[in-house]
Amino acid sequence: MQNNPLWVIKLGGSLLGSAALPHWLSLLAKHGNGKVVIVPGGSVFADAVRQAQSLSGVSDGLAHELALLAMDQFGLLLAGMQPGLVTAANELEIAERGWQHQTVVWLPSQMVLADSAVEQSWRVTSDSLSAWLASKLAADQLLLVKSVDLSPYQQGQAGLAKAMLDDGVVDACFIDRIAGQPYQTRLLNKNDYVLFEQGLCTQVLQEKARLL
Repeated sequence: MQNNPLWVIKLGGSLLGSAALPHWLSLLAKHGNGKVVIVPGGSVFADAVRQAQSLSGVSDGLAHELALLAMDQFGLLLAGMQPGLVTAANELEIAERGWQHQTVVWLPSQMVLADSAVEQSWRVTSDSLSAWLASKLAADQLLLVKSVDLSPYQQGQAGLAKAMLDDGVVDACFIDRIAGQPYQTRLLNKNDYVLFEQGLCTQVLQEKARLL
């Protein structure tokens, strides 16, 4: 692993309105140093897409495009909440922000819509897209930060990944997406930002975060 690993960190849309979200944004802006890419969830914007699809009957393909734009919107909102963050829509922009030692919020629609291999359905959410991006960027660490209580899922538990899939903690395509990837994948609760108050540390992850 690199001495200065690249982290892809998905901040779930459910964090919006929580006291934890500003802490995450502040810490990642402070300690990112060009090695953190934040993947936004869809939050209330994706909820609106689901409702609009239900009312209109439009296809899953169109809903997929709208949901990506919803992630863009939440990403713009995150960057607006923390002036230390910058946005990027493609690999070149991500690399440039990294060279400038900035913490990036990824706006996914441009990159994902350009890849016809990405399934266009609600089975693919920001969970799977964060794994997709981690692979694209050759990241070392993939973290999913969620509001769900993770205490029932013990580190080292047999079938941990499947249990989380069955309970809807991760989306339907996520486990297949991370299979065989070189990066390490871990889940954290929204209140686990306290683990990074002194900086991003893989040793803390090894001790505290649930490894999939």
